[in-house]
Amino acid sequence: MAARRVGGVPPEPARWSRQRLRSNNEWLLLELLRTGGPSSRAQLARDTGLSKPTVSAALGSLAAAGLVREAGTFAPERGRTAVLYRADAAAGHVLGVDVGRARLRVAVADLAGRVVARRDVPNRGRTGTAVADALVATAREAVADAGLAAGAVVRAVIGSPGVWDARSRVVRHAAHLPGWARPGLFDRIGDGLGVPVEVGNDANLAALGEYTYGAGRGSSVFAYLLVGTGLGVGLVRGGELWTGARGAAGEIGMLQLPWNVGGMTDGQGVGLEDVVAAGAVVRDAQRRGLAGAPTAARVFAAARAGEPAALAAVAHEAEQLAFAVAVVAAVADPELVVLGGGLGRSADLLLPPLEEALRRTCALRPRLVASELGEGAVLLGAVATALEAARLEVFVRRTAGP
Repeated sequence: MAARRVGGVPPEPARWSRQRLRSNNEWLLLELLRTGGPSSRAQLARDTGLSKPTVSAALGSLAAAGLVREAGTFAPERGRTAVLYRADAAAGHVLGVDVGRARLRVAVADLAGRVVARRDVPNRGRTGTAVADALVATAREAVADAGLAAGAVVRAVIGSPGVWDARSRVVRHAAHLPGWARPGLFDRIGDGLGVPVEVGNDANLAALGEYTYGAGRGSSVFAYLLVGTGLGVGLVRGGELWTGARGAAGEIGMLQLPWNVGGMTDGQGVGLEDVVAAGAVVRDAQRRGLAGAPTAARVFAAARAGEPAALAAVAHEAEQLAFAVAVVAAVADPELVVLGGGLGRSADLLLPPLEEALRRTCALRPRLVASELGEGAVLLGAVATALEAARLEVFVRRTAGP
């Protein structure tokens, strides 16, 4: 899935026409109101260079289409009171979805990106079809929670582990979601939701979410390190995702390591994900004698309580993460690495030893910070991505002639 910049231009006829000019003017004004907030006709004319009659006509058309509405008045010290206009965020809605092995998360947002309904449920599906049907049911419940009518949602973006194959319309390399690569699965989801569905890698969407709403704001080049059930990296450069030739950039979890790395003693080669993700923390803690900690969250809780075996497992995890960060730093040279995913919740324990290990591992040391969005990063990245297409689609639908 390729990232798109916010905004864009409306579809245009092949040659100049008055309709095309009107459409461009209306889109320009709508985007100014969306990004700049409420404004008067006179201010919009000054900001765009359009004449006041042109602005008035365009605002009238946008208001008739339900895309803008009055937002009060402004009384200057001198001159007449001016009516303020704003973009109507309720003109359309989008769905963002985060599919993980343990949880299904769904958010409904308006065109301003405001989340108006959200559902977070356990993922009990054990087949691809079961997960797809649970996703559709949860999304429908969220739409109902938002009090929306059929057709109010215009786009859906799904975040998933693995690599999206747009040609075959399947997700590949999602080992923790059995059956998720079944052909036709996402057509089934699209039919169930009744809206166009786009699919993106979860780490990529988390990176976009963090860039739009969180710790990555303003960064020219940054990486989001998603560490949970699996391991992935989302890379953002100049506000756009770097996804590679086949959409697999950042899939460092598939990197094969020598068999003895990370205490693996089965004689087999292992992937970086096998020694960094949450399961590796649990296995390492258990090898060190920690009992009663079946999850990484329990291991980190024990470490906070001062349990020696848990503290040693956390230190070992930091060493393994340092290698992962060093790989990213050597290839992409990000100024910032954001630590997120399930293990990102324990960044307070991981970051100090991780920074120390990175000093010993790599001469290129990006700044390391915890995710500001936590487990909502993928979901908000999906919402942000859906909005890019939805805003233009709603404009075209509502301003199209008979």
